[in-house]
Amino acid sequence: MKHKYQINGISCGGCVANVKKTMEAHPSIEKAEILLAPKGATTITMKEAISVAELQKQLDELNGYIITETN
Repeated sequence: MKHKYQINGISCGGCVANVKKTMEAHPSIEKAEILLAPKGATTITMKEAISVAELQKQLDELNGYIITETN
């Protein structure tokens, strides 16, 4: 299942690579697609539903990123 999110704090390709690697390390995440334009637009493909709080916890391994769900 795919869900759309916004990740604030993304500013460069290095950010995208680090966040993608961190998110895809979660056992329930199959793929994370993170864009620079529009900045921080994210689509996450997951095996089972993951709460925004759990996604944020995964992101907290890095500093300075905030994830929110979009429609």
